[in-house]
Amino acid sequence: MKAISASSYGGPEVLAYSDLPDPKVAPDSVLIRVKAAGVNPVDWKIVAGYLDPIMNSHFPLIPGWDVSGVVEAVGADATEYAIGDEVMGYVRKDEVQHGTFAELVSAPVRTLARKPAALGWQQAAGLPLAGLTAYQSIKRVGTKAGETALVHAAAGGVGSLAVQILVAQGTRVVGTASESNHDFLRSLGAEPVTYGDGLADRVRALAPEGVDVALDFVGGGAVDVSQELLKDRGRVVSVADGEVTAKGGHMVWVRPNADDLAALGALADSGKLTVPVDAVFPLSEAAEAFRRSMAGRSRGKIVLEVS
Repeated sequence: MKAISASSYGGPEVLAYSDLPDPKVAPDSVLIRVKAAGVNPVDWKIVAGYLDPIMNSHFPLIPGWDVSGVVEAVGADATEYAIGDEVMGYVRKDEVQHGTFAELVSAPVRTLARKPAALGWQQAAGLPLAGLTAYQSIKRVGTKAGETALVHAAAGGVGSLAVQILVAQGTRVVGTASESNHDFLRSLGAEPVTYGDGLADRVRALAPEGVDVALDFVGGGAVDVSQELLKDRGRVVSVADGEVTAKGGHMVWVRPNADDLAALGALADSGKLTVPVDAVFPLSEAAEAFRRSMAGRSRGKIVLEVS
């Protein structure tokens, strides 16, 4: 199969497009013919070696955890799926080596859900990691209908999905973004505010009594400014601030969860969730996709088109 791989840690320049052996299929897994693979910041961080202290990596290393595609073979005990099924998945395994930036990937069934009919291959590939991050963050702080949520980096890949999930459940959303993304946030149902100095005052102008929950998808000082605005300082969740638990909030490291992924698929099929796609690259140009992700200015998802 054709795949993107790295033979050592490094930047985008270490990525190679070449032939590698087809993956083996474990009893609880299926083999997927990949249609598209989502690109996330964690992918280039893995290749750079940033996750080496917490996850074992093996070379050659195929990056990528997001996928959409068609089941081509079924493991001996993977009774949930059949050949020809269209699926999407957050295929994070215990060790890093056999990722989704390839024509074929072996995926445990616990990482998969059926592809929503309402989403194309590229959108479905962009949903799993970012959508699960948003969904599990919202569950962690127990956001309810009628409450007000502050979403940091609301126009990004995770933030834009969090906004839609919150709006779908009846939560009022105030979202931070650059001025150029304000109309985009309004189209998703959020009330935009510009990030940066004076953010707390701008949020108070919209929500004088403060906010009920805050979701930090950017890091920096987002948790600190959120706690100035929260009615309960503990109802803040972050995916980027390693000190958030010490500050009384919650940390989320997204987990593969078939039920959560299926719930996101149901939201998409109901018309309440779509996946904004920022850019699409052919598989062979994964290095350019990494560079775009590393720039940190994407509005929505970056996707590799594989087949």
